[in-house]
Amino acid sequence: MALSSAGIFLRGLLMGAADIVPGVSGGTVAFITGIYDQLLDSIRSFDLEFLARLSRLDIAGAWQHINGRFLLALLLGIATSIFSLAQLVSWVLEHHPVPLWAFFFGLILASALVLLGEVDRWSLPKVVCLLCAGAVALFIALAPVISVEMGVAGVFLAGFLAVCAMILPGISGSFILVLLGMYSTTLVALKSLDLMFILVFVVGAGCGLLCFSRLLHWLLHRFHQGTMAVLTGFLFGSLMVVWPWKRVLEWVEGSDGQLKPAQQFPVSPLDYQIYTGQEPQLWFCLSLMIAGFAIVWLIHAYWRHD
Repeated sequence: MALSSAGIFLRGLLMGAADIVPGVSGGTVAFITGIYDQLLDSIRSFDLEFLARLSRLDIAGAWQHINGRFLLALLLGIATSIFSLAQLVSWVLEHHPVPLWAFFFGLILASALVLLGEVDRWSLPKVVCLLCAGAVALFIALAPVISVEMGVAGVFLAGFLAVCAMILPGISGSFILVLLGMYSTTLVALKSLDLMFILVFVVGAGCGLLCFSRLLHWLLHRFHQGTMAVLTGFLFGSLMVVWPWKRVLEWVEGSDGQLKPAQQFPVSPLDYQIYTGQEPQLWFCLSLMIAGFAIVWLIHAYWRHD
């Protein structure tokens, strides 16, 4: 069934909203809304055949080859969502971080369960893949934040790695930016329209997209079930990144001179109140977790047969 441009644009809005927060990845949204294979095929179409058609000035043929209508509607939706939400998310993250992380937790938990259901006939190797990937993600989540040196190379690398994660159904590009210590910096750049930062980041993202989409396509077609088990394990392990109540173990001075958390450890709501002296907002956070969970579940239920 051919998708309308409006339907593709709406999916792009949802993917952009996912990519701006360290919760559900855009790839997960593409997967649960039924456009993941079409997205990978379109990205992979930027190949020698595409360049050959361009060299012959066969613009219409090149556009059709890459499924241009689909990509244009999707990219417009993603860009609209990212630029409209960057300022809002930045403000909420600064002033109300605990409820926001609670909402993200519900989103990512539901996404993990959706991906879990995509693995058929569980076997010992698949379980091992799941557990190992979960352990790796958990280790990364609890490790100190890496401080990427700013500059052209650092911004390019952040874009390259983030977009690789973005197209994976299971790992958030924003999650990678958090680990690199580049999440807040990127949000500020988007909010202030820092064109140089955005240009370098987009070039890095484009390079990562063209390279990694081919590897991912090969893995999913040759080792689909094992790859899905690994991605699901990563998603479950990364739940600790978005756990709302954390204790800061180590601080680092940011580029603006302000202290920022360099390493955090998940704690219970009661321990959070003891360590920080702040109200854990338990019931409000649980409500937001349920809301985030329900949103992903409803999206999957509505679009899985589209």
